[in-house]
Formats: sequence, C-alpha cells, structure tokens
Amino acid sequence: MAGCRWRRVCICLGSLCISLVLLFIYIAFTVCSNINSTGIKGTQGTQKSIHFVASGSYKTTNYASLPTTFWKENEEAFWNQLQLKLDRHFNPILDAQNARQVIHEKDFYDSILTRSFLEVTASDSMKRKFEQLPEQMQDFVSHMKQRDYPIILQPPSGTCGAGEPDEKMAPLVLLAIKSSEKNFENRQAIRQTWGKAGWVATHRRNSTEKREVGGYIRRVFLIGKDKKMKRSNDEKLSMLSMERGIYHDILQWDFNDTFFNLTLKDVLFWKWFSNYCSNTRFVFKGDDDIFVNIPNMITYLQDQLLVQHSERNMNDFMVGDVINAAFPNRLDESKYFVPETFFTGLYPAYAGGGGVVYSGHLAKRLNQISSSLHLFPIDDVFVGMCMARLNANPIHHPGFLTFDFPDKEEQEPCAYHTIFLVHKRSPKQIIELSANVTKTLKQCWNEPLRSSDKKKKGKRKKF
Repeated sequence: MAGCRWRRVCICLGSLCISLVLLFIYIAFTVCSNINSTGIKGTQGTQKSIHFVASGSYKTTNYASLPTTFWKENEEAFWNQLQLKLDRHFNPILDAQNARQVIHEKDFYDSILTRSFLEVTASDSMKRKFEQLPEQMQDFVSHMKQRDYPIILQPPSGTCGAGEPDEKMAPLVLLAIKSSEKNFENRQAIRQTWGKAGWVATHRRNSTEKREVGGYIRRVFLIGKDKKMKRSNDEKLSMLSMERGIYHDILQWDFNDTFFNLTLKDVLFWKWFSNYCSNTRFVFKGDDDIFVNIPNMITYLQDQLLVQHSERNMNDFMVGDVINAAFPNRLDESKYFVPETFFTGLYPAYAGGGGVVYSGHLAKRLNQISSSLHLFPIDDVFVGMCMARLNANPIHHPGFLTFDFPDKEEQEPCAYHTIFLVHKRSPKQIIELSANVTKTLKQCWNEPLRSSDKKKKGKRKKF
C-alpha cells in the first residue's frame, strides 16, 4: 500500500513538473515572438527591424536573403568586398550585437559604413585595385563613404517643393527632377509645360465615365554644385539663388555634381523627403530632358490608389521601365563603365533612372534601407539594390519610354497620348510636344496607353 501511495505521489509530481516545463516553453515562445514582431516606429507607423543573412539562406519578414542574381560574395572586386564587410556587421549570426541595433540610429550606421570602408581600403590588394580604377571612378571611391552634405538652397522652410499654399488635400505627386546649375532652359521648359505646380485636373479616357480626376502637383529640382561654373563670393547673389527666390523649387546640396554622384541625389533627396513631405502620396523622379504626359500619370496613379488599397502594397510600389538581370557595362569608353575590379555580379532588377514613380511610403523606406548599402556609381542600379534589400520588385510599364520610341512608332499621330514619358527631349521639343498634345487631345481621346512591348526594339543602355 505504501508503495502505491509513493507511486501516485511521483506521478503527480512528474505531471506537475511537465506542466511547468510546458508553461515555461510557452511563455518563452510568446516573449520571443513579441520581440521579433516589435517594429521600429517611423514616420508612417510601425516597421520591422531589418537584418541580412547570407545568400541562399531562409527568408522571413525580419531576415532578407540576397537575391541569387545580385553581387558575388566570393569575388575580390572593390565594391563586393566593401559590401561583404558591411553585411557582416548586420548579420545576426556573425555579429549579434550590431544586428540588434535599430535602423533609425543614424550615427551607428554612419560609423559602420566608415569602419567597413576603412577596413577594406587598408589592405594592400585593395590599394592596388584602387590605383587601377579610372580617374572618375577613383574620385567617386574617394568620397563614397561620405553621404551627409549641407543644403545650400531649398524651398521655403517646411514646404515640400513649389505648390499651392491653400491645398485642400495631400499632394498627389512630387515631381523631383534631377538637374544641374547650368540647365536653366530645361527647368523653364518643364515649369511652363508638364511640370506646372498646383491642382491638375483631367478625365478618365477610354471610359463612358466622365468623372473628373485630378491631384495637387508639387515640384522640386535636385541640384549639386558645378565646380566648373564661375560664381560670386556671395552665394545669395547667384543666379540659382535668385531662381529659387522666384520659383521656390530649388534644392541644392554642397557636393560636386558629377554623373557618378547622381546616387547622392537619391540618398539626400530621400532624407529631405522624409523630413518635409510626409503626406505626399507619390514621387516622380526623373531627368530634366524628358517629356511627361501628366494627365495620363494622374489618372494611372489615382487608379493605383484604388487597386493598391492596402498599406503593404503602397509600401513597395514602384513603376517604370524595368531592366532585369543586366550585366555591368565593361566598355571603358561608356559613361556607364564599371570595371570588374570594382564590381562583379549581375545587377538586380531596377527601373531606368530617366523617369520612375514610387510611393511616398517607399521613399521613406528607401531612406532607411540605403544606410545598409555602400553607394554605387550608377544611380538607378543603386535604387534597384535598395529595392532588392527590401524584397520589393519594381513594376514594368511600357508607357515609360526611357530609351525613346521603338522603330517609327513616334510618327503615329497619337503616339504621345499613349505614354507616361519619353527621354530625351530638348527644351524646345518639350514646349512643342506639350502644345501638340493639347491640340490633338480631342482626336486622340480614346487612344489607350501602351500595353505591350511587342514592338519595343529601341535603344537600351548597354550595361
């Protein structure tokens, strides 16, 4: 009898211990789940921490593996080694302490970027590779760890570019146009035509519905400093400063405005946008030598707000002329030349930089994620790298003709009514095209947007 009692006691105690162990496991699992799902409070609510693990590893909402078509980790190319060193600082397995740092700690990211740069460039092999790079590339590398430049000129304090002061709703689009100090005629042509700020109204075409659609447009020109230009000792007397005083649409930073530094314009613009344009729905970023059919774009974006109704879809939204799995340009006479000693691998999918549209939510996410990548000398490729890091894919639309019309399509009477934009056009051509599109609007009213690339055999960048 005594043995039976002890057996029952042991069974009871054992059951109690098992229950406690299971309870402990449940509590631990719950706590870990809460920790993993805790986000970083940003300007648009809550966003999860972002860390990176090696290529080929698992994907979750917190850990994003690199795409297989992206840069090669095992190569000795200059940029590859810089990025590999930087990634190790964010890898939760290799460097758990740094991986716990939150993405909005700017000083932490600046120090990691600088540290990884100095660690790689200190080696003799990297010094030799640097000496073999073309002069323009050497100049870029010498400054690529710096991305914090003072603003010289900007729109009036607290405003998101030129617009109407009494806007009754959030701006639909901010036109962020890459320009240079000397391109005054380009800016004037844009201001007079497709780049007018304020309320722009249009009607849905190819539809029995006659309901008016529209949106508020804002405008800003993104400019660096041209070292070749003669300037007065007093910056307030400069032509650009007077232009800013009249149009309120100049955003200029104190860095050398070169082709490779176009990437800086993206990074610095995202930072400025995050501070001053929190309510803007979309960004159109393009060159100052393009023609844009703004009514087509407004109608399309208003439709996207209906289709992409969830916050998640708007967080990732980017549309343009998407180029997939491109090889770096190895022709040393090209301005896009990237030698193998600098980068090896395929470029990720990216939208051609002549003109691209993305959501305001995505602009802020790009501002955050860009701190985890070393600058790359081709600006639209760098944006594609940032998108890859966000596990986001740009949407291709054939209405973005960043490489001009294919074949003889431009000669069709309603060609410019079927597109969002075309590149390249002179200031005179932009003014003439704008007048012609207005003149032929009635006869081309039912012309649909380009919806297929079947005829697309035009010029492409040779990456």
